[in-house]
Amino acid sequence: MNSDVFKGKWKQLTGSIKQRWGKLTDDDLDVAEGHTDYLVGKLQERYGWSKEKAEEEVNDFSGKL
Repeated sequence: MNSDVFKGKWKQLTGSIKQRWGKLTDDDLDVAEGHTDYLVGKLQERYGWSKEKAEEEVNDFSGKL
C-alpha cells in the first residue's frame, strides 16, 4: 500500500492495528498518524524486533488491506 493511502486511511486502520499489535498504545497510534517509520520504530521498541522484522510486519499488514 502506498504510504499516502496508509496515512489517509489511518483512523480507519487503528482498530485493526491494535488487534494485530496489542502492545501499541492509543498514544502510540495518535502520534504515528500514519507515519510508517514511526510505527516501525514503536514496533521495534514494544516487541524487541529488528528494524527489518518490524518493516516486514508493517509491509505484510499493509499488503493485506
